[in-house]
Amino acid sequence: MTYRAPIFALTLCALATGCNDEQPSLSIEAKPAPSIQVSFNESRFRQDIKTLASDEFEGRAPTTKGEKLTLDYLSAAFKEMGLQGANNGSYLQALPMVSYTASEQQTISFDDVIANYRDDIVLNTRHDTKAIDIKQAPLVFVGYGINAPEYQWNDYQDIDMRGKIAVILINDPGFAHPESQKFNGKAMTYYGRWSYKFEEASRQGALGAIIIHDTNPASYPWSVVENSWTGPQQDLASAKNSENNRVMVEGWMTKDLANELFTASGHNLTNVADRAASGPLNLLLKQRANIAFGNKTSYSDSYNVVATLPGSSKANEHIMFTAHWDHLGKDTNKQGDNIYNGALDNASGTAGIMEIARMFAEQADKGGANQRSVTFIATTGEEQGLLGSRYYADNPIYPIDDTIAVFNVDSTNIYGKTKDYTIIGKGQSELEQLLITEVEAQGRKAVRESRPESGGFFRSDHFSFAKKGVPAVFAGSGSTPLDEASAQYKARMLEIMKGCYHNVCDEYRDDWDLSGAIQDLNIYFNAAYKLANSKQRPGYYPQSEFHRLRPSSNKVSE
Repeated sequence: MTYRAPIFALTLCALATGCNDEQPSLSIEAKPAPSIQVSFNESRFRQDIKTLASDEFEGRAPTTKGEKLTLDYLSAAFKEMGLQGANNGSYLQALPMVSYTASEQQTISFDDVIANYRDDIVLNTRHDTKAIDIKQAPLVFVGYGINAPEYQWNDYQDIDMRGKIAVILINDPGFAHPESQKFNGKAMTYYGRWSYKFEEASRQGALGAIIIHDTNPASYPWSVVENSWTGPQQDLASAKNSENNRVMVEGWMTKDLANELFTASGHNLTNVADRAASGPLNLLLKQRANIAFGNKTSYSDSYNVVATLPGSSKANEHIMFTAHWDHLGKDTNKQGDNIYNGALDNASGTAGIMEIARMFAEQADKGGANQRSVTFIATTGEEQGLLGSRYYADNPIYPIDDTIAVFNVDSTNIYGKTKDYTIIGKGQSELEQLLITEVEAQGRKAVRESRPESGGFFRSDHFSFAKKGVPAVFAGSGSTPLDEASAQYKARMLEIMKGCYHNVCDEYRDDWDLSGAIQDLNIYFNAAYKLANSKQRPGYYPQSEFHRLRPSSNKVSE
């Protein structure tokens, strides 16, 4: 999908001196439905995580044996709960996918620098071609690779990118100079996301695009890039129709390699990056690239799992929960443990929406059917660019206008109870106030994420719905342990899980403390329960880039 500037236009936060963390209350109804006490079954929740993250499921990569096992497991579970298959009785929604697999034998060199595949650089193509063979392609540094008229910013101004490879900084200019109030300061805008950078380079007619990885703004090490960007790279098959307009090669290089290339070109990367943060910049480097590797392309369907608990009086309106079931699968080129089990990310989130679904089903069995329907979507292809949620948002089983809200669960809290509760991108929509009410009822405080520069709001499935104007939240956990015992446990577990994001050590552990996760699931459940039994139609606040799509106006359903 092409993301044009108007949807991600300059927000009031960026125009003002700062954003106020406080938002008006959602006050449509004086007496909202009361919170109810439900008993989440921790052992069942734990078993779901353990099963989905087991070696048998082989890392749950789309279009593999692991997907088939996952689909069967989820479909059987939703059926046992009494939820209906949303797709004309089926729990599955097919997505036509294409997989591109670049060869591990890659030859990559520049005029004065040799690059080692995986250690220094990872490249692939999203073209149905058997081989890539690029010779003497000029490298052009294009700053942050942004073309944003509303910011009077164009890093591609006055340069013809045809036949050239763009070298691009990670994040956006606001991160480097937050005091300048450019873009959204320290908090990343969508212009800072890798997906935008590749798309903009494609729109500019570039032959290739390579992003310079930097651990600080990215908030993850090079190993995450290496593990995520090698092996099969998937996309929606519908995107193949526009592949001729996409860069021929795309990928990442380490900051160390970038330093070598800039030094060989007579520049200092740190100085040039500082200039790029101060204003639009492009610079022809004195280095040309030679790139050669084989490529395989295959086509196969993958599936979202969609299950619905029908409402009573307003069954056409839906409260939705999302969690991605997929992870990175297996790496047959890796010695020893080669399964990316994805226990925390995101077997835990998938198990979370399953347990929430059971709570809604149990309430319905007790005669407490909701007015609105509640729908659960376990999405595929999130790790490949939110593919499952993007496809559903573009091809909804239920009309987007009747989708009242989306609650996204991407990893749950394995670090014990906390005093706070994090809302990613806090300040976006009225939907957050429902969460805040439940957070405060637990004696906790709702806070923003500690690293808004990592762009968390743009990195998970709720974002696909936000782009359509559906109020969507991604929240949970917190950073402040409840007490000293919790703090000691968290410190120990953080050390154990260090470096496990998108790595083979993200495996289920029997000693995980899931009490904090259960607290967070209760918050999501009760917020959704109240919304499912109300006339509220929350919208986005004026300072949100999504306000124009569904503004906050305290509207109610007729």
